[in-house]
Amino acid sequence: MNQLIPINYDNDRQTVSARMLHEFLEVETRYNDWFPRMAEYGFNEGTDFYSLLSKTSDAGGRPSTDHQLTIDMAKELCMIQRTEKGKQARQYFIELERQWNTPEAVMARAIKMADRKILSLESTVFQLESRVEEMKPKELFADSVTASSTSILVADLSKILKKNGVEIGEIRLWKWLRDNEYAIKEKGRSYNMPTQKSMELKVMEIKEGTNIDSQGNSHITKTTLITGKGQIYFVNKFLQGASHA
Repeated sequence: MNQLIPINYDNDRQTVSARMLHEFLEVETRYNDWFPRMAEYGFNEGTDFYSLLSKTSDAGGRPSTDHQLTIDMAKELCMIQRTEKGKQARQYFIELERQWNTPEAVMARAIKMADRKILSLESTVFQLESRVEEMKPKELFADSVTASSTSILVADLSKILKKNGVEIGEIRLWKWLRDNEYAIKEKGRSYNMPTQKSMELKVMEIKEGTNIDSQGNSHITKTTLITGKGQIYFVNKFLQGASHA
């Protein structure tokens, strides 16, 4: 079928440029005067046509307004003209609709819509799978331990890490904490105590106690503990690739 007037396919709906139709019909009235009069025949914007800026320019060099028409509206405008050109264009649109509504054409559009739906679903599944991968470290930790307000020893944290597949013992974990500025590395009374960084992050704390020696003397003891928040923090940090060499 020869294409008398170019047809657009917008969301699986056929439309035609009102300016191109105006030109084909050889209407002598200016387009900007002709189209508003045609719209007064009971056509509604948004249903029968919609406005857009044309790629062509008007006499002032500015983009001109065009309108995309449904095929039904285009057929009626052809009838209104009562010219041989109008009759020719109307027959063209009728044949176009006939081909558009054949079982084969309807089926082809349905398959195309189904393919787009499948692609959309595949994209959604991919996004969900990516989200699952991102959440895996927290899920692994949740399977191994339920963090609470109870603080634990560094030795206990190393056991939790091992349950999550991180092979690191207490000695190496202490070294990692010192190397990464979570525990004080300088020898002395503050050795292995939480750094200012750890205290601000609230991932470690100091537990003070009292020890009575054999002479009956009382001594204050300090023990570094991993807080409930710290358990989540350190396990997830290791699961996300922190070095523990």
